[in-house]
Amino acid sequence: MNNALLINASRQIALARELDIVANNVANIGTTGFKRRSPGFSEHLMPVARADAQTSADKRLSFVASRGNPLDLSAGAVERTGNPLDVAIRGDAFLAVQTPQGERYTRSGSMALSASGDLVTLEGHPVLTDSGPITLSAQEGPASIGPDGTISTAQGARGKLKLVRFEHPHMLESLGANLLAASEAPQPAGTQARVEPGALERSNVSSVTEVARLVEVSRAYSGLAQMVQRTDELRRSTISRLAEAN
Repeated sequence: MNNALLINASRQIALARELDIVANNVANIGTTGFKRRSPGFSEHLMPVARADAQTSADKRLSFVASRGNPLDLSAGAVERTGNPLDVAIRGDAFLAVQTPQGERYTRSGSMALSASGDLVTLEGHPVLTDSGPITLSAQEGPASIGPDGTISTAQGARGKLKLVRFEHPHMLESLGANLLAASEAPQPAGTQARVEPGALERSNVSSVTEVARLVEVSRAYSGLAQMVQRTDELRRSTISRLAEAN
């Protein structure tokens, strides 16, 4: 009976984690460039059942084990904005930005010029070019971004957006504010990635799918909670009857 409670507990922990992930996906349906995460789980077989007093060989118990929460890198819908500093990234590449914690990465191509002329994200983080942050003066005239990421003004080419790729992009860590951190060194995206100026990539979250999954996970969690309650009631009833028999 203790084994049943432990197995249920392992599944409840997994469902609670999945609920957090799905809820975060739903909360970011409208976030530019957001990539959903898909929770992964596998069966973990325990070779022994120490809580059972058995005369036969120990049973193999099936628990739930987490396999991580990889990023879903499928493309989101592209929406035209007309803003010359907006870019939608095509391909498995990321923009590099400078933060107080170091270089971070994002798929959000919504950019602007700060009061001092720095090219920054909407959160105020400097956007990196191949030669570092870039500052454009008002005297240079309006800036534009080409399909290869080249930033140009009336003075000509001023820099090129730093587009990077990763060997294992699914393992990038989400930090909030639509930023990602990598445990591996980035590689230049090269010709494998392009940008679409004057457009933004929307979130790849399907509201219908995620909300349906949210309901499904909630019901599964409630069902397991009821099963745990019934198991606990059965155990207490068994102990009470054994006490009466003695």
